[in-house]
Amino acid sequence: MTIRPDHFRQALQRTPFHDRMVALSTSEEWMAWNTYKVPRVVDKLSSEYFAVRSGCAVMDLTPMEKYRITGSDALAYLDRLVVRDISGLRPGRVTYVVWCNDAGKVIDDGTLFQLGENDYRLCSQHHQLDWLRLSAAGFDVDISVETHAVAALAVQGPTACSVLQAAGVTGLETVKPFDIIETRCHDLPVLVSRTGYTGDLGYELWMRPEQALGLWDRIFAVRDRFDIHAMGLSALEMVRIEAGFIMPGFDFNTAEAAIRNDYDRSPFEVGLGWVVSLDKGHFTGRKALLEEKSRPPRRRLTKIIVEGNKPVGEAFIYNRVRGRQIGEVKCWTWSPILKKNLAFADINLVRGKLPRRLWARIDYQRELKWHSTWAECHATAKPFYSPDHRSQTPPPRY
Repeated sequence: MTIRPDHFRQALQRTPFHDRMVALSTSEEWMAWNTYKVPRVVDKLSSEYFAVRSGCAVMDLTPMEKYRITGSDALAYLDRLVVRDISGLRPGRVTYVVWCNDAGKVIDDGTLFQLGENDYRLCSQHHQLDWLRLSAAGFDVDISVETHAVAALAVQGPTACSVLQAAGVTGLETVKPFDIIETRCHDLPVLVSRTGYTGDLGYELWMRPEQALGLWDRIFAVRDRFDIHAMGLSALEMVRIEAGFIMPGFDFNTAEAAIRNDYDRSPFEVGLGWVVSLDKGHFTGRKALLEEKSRPPRRRLTKIIVEGNKPVGEAFIYNRVRGRQIGEVKCWTWSPILKKNLAFADINLVRGKLPRRLWARIDYQRELKWHSTWAECHATAKPFYSPDHRSQTPPPRY
């Protein structure tokens, strides 16, 4: 990517899809994501949300951090880096990974793509180049940044497969969740993975920046047959909470961001113990995680359903009405499809278990006066929303 000498005059970069987003934008709600200007809401939040759940939503993923990791020690290096056993990963597959510091505290999470033999792409929410290169000491690997060299689109929703097929993308019929294929959209080559952050049927498309607008135009050319909406980050926040997906740095402090002791979190404390493979051999943080596993957990980021319809906000969690504070809400949304208040709360455990009763104190303002109300909360281990079509192969046709 060529950097213009006057780049400093533009505070935020523009993705290859920026002009198309501007043309569709009626809200003019923009925000910064990893040095790029992206929409918080493109048109209407309600239409973007329901596009994911009942139609097709298209979101610009270009700002996501993307790293290419190659070399004869690529697998050994990545297996040492992440807490999950990735020895079974094969070319053409993707897996979810988490990596920690020596104290067993989460640095970040992401998706790991195996593109070929000793050829991987790691995508993450936050900038990780320093940590990746520091961790590469002694390994024969090359780590390069692909963030600006690869444009990406998320195409999500029940009709996503039918939309892409109508747009000319071939070979999707046999693509299973977490598969990757190299295919074409008419004359344009594109890498397609059946992945996403919405908890619905979805695909992520990866391409060279110069091919981005051609692919976008082919997808939106079939709007006369399908309900397709461009989506911003506000709708993504709603659906990812419904799906039970956590976001490091937002739902909990990461090891690199926490300033005070005991304000960072381990995979066990944020509900990611299922990706920790303590029996795979040494990896960064293994000793600390083995020690933590041997004692009752102290806290857990917990999915809760809050009774009532008042926005939860940054509520505190109590063991009873006007009782002892035992936690706090980290993220929340009202789910239009479930008609429920959903939240993630960081809750202190009692002898390794959740307290039997959970109550949220909700503070709200009405006519410039603050009020408080209490709502009972119900913990759940499952995703709030997980439709069957999310994993069907082939997906339903529309």
